[in-house]
Amino acid sequence: MQNLPGPLRDVVEQLSSLPGIGPKSALRIALTLLKMPREKAGGVGQSIIDLRQRLCLCEECACLAESSPCAICADPGRDDHQLCLVPEWDALLAMEEMGIYKGRYLVLGGLLSPLDGVEPGHLEIDRLKRHLGSGRITELILALGATLDGEATASYVKNLVELAFPDVSVTRLAQGIPMGGEVKFMDKETLRQSLVHRQKV
Repeated sequence: MQNLPGPLRDVVEQLSSLPGIGPKSALRIALTLLKMPREKAGGVGQSIIDLRQRLCLCEECACLAESSPCAICADPGRDDHQLCLVPEWDALLAMEEMGIYKGRYLVLGGLLSPLDGVEPGHLEIDRLKRHLGSGRITELILALGATLDGEATASYVKNLVELAFPDVSVTRLAQGIPMGGEVKFMDKETLRQSLVHRQKV
């Protein structure tokens, strides 16, 4: 990449610093931008600037929105007694796309990860405490995933709620064998989770 002209190299370096984009992909994107008509490339650049200027975090749920409170938090038809805790905004989007859940959300802003230096103070724990302290929430639904970091975060939140908010019930999304899956093809951890979180029929 050292042989690239300076301005192109700068763009490639900026793009390759983004998660999931390596130097080769960054170069392809940069070259694509370079081939675009000036107006279209300028539009891409302006939309990135607008992204930072026109979006904010919702003061209620900490999700990305054009205004605060966001459309979900401002919806009077939502169930105020349920709060679904998700790690990031994209998880909230996935839950909403199903069209089944009608409660409230809180975006935690990540997961606990001691190896990466992510501690409770880096997450929206204070905002969670404020929600739970309001007295409206009767069920906290943990939608944090089945990774090690997700499990550690779920355990931390569960202990916090049990100590400080004993009237709030803590549930989690079911884990285990996916629809259409066969037991003989499941890995040991999936089978373990399926057995631990088995349900009555």
